[in-house]
Amino acid sequence: MDFKDVVYGRRAVNFFDPDRDVPDALLREIVETAATAPSGFNIQPWSLMVLRSREEKLRLQQHAWKQEKVSEAPVTLIVLADMEGWKPGNRFAEKNFAEMVKAGAMTEDKREWFENACQTLYGASEARGVAFACKNTAFFAMNLMLAAKNKGVDTHPMDGFDLDAVHKEFAIPDNYWIPLLIAVGYFRGDKKLDPPKWRKTYDEIVVKF
Repeated sequence: MDFKDVVYGRRAVNFFDPDRDVPDALLREIVETAATAPSGFNIQPWSLMVLRSREEKLRLQQHAWKQEKVSEAPVTLIVLADMEGWKPGNRFAEKNFAEMVKAGAMTEDKREWFENACQTLYGASEARGVAFACKNTAFFAMNLMLAAKNKGVDTHPMDGFDLDAVHKEFAIPDNYWIPLLIAVGYFRGDKKLDPPKWRKTYDEIVVKF
């Protein structure tokens, strides 16, 4: 698909065909394409819980304003943002530093500088930790929805859920914020797709203070 067609064609659909699956191989391709998203220092603080069974999706639905799409979609994703993803000792923080050294983008003698930079940017306050995790994970989530649309797969990002209840229901560790849920599947053909919503214009977006 042309990129502009992907961007304008992506819609947050409300109705999913419960009989049309998203195969594992296709979901894997979508996720791995999404993983090319940028992140600060390439830390990639995102993870996903992939819910496919009806029982799991119904458990989530009870904490997500009982939205039917949570259980109707063949796949529903709990998107996780690791607020400690930058910390020394974190599995992926360590892998990231090692990979940067391997690529020649960093040297071992810069480890202290790197850790101090991350502490300054992401560990200075609780708010900074949440912002670090969520803004970077949002890049990944948007990439995922566009990658899905490029393959003809529809999505719906959801903010309407009880954060604490979902944490408890799925035993999610405290270091993860949950920025959103994403339903993934195919629009149900017997339903009507609402017209696109309004969007700000260039002149409305650009500000000066």
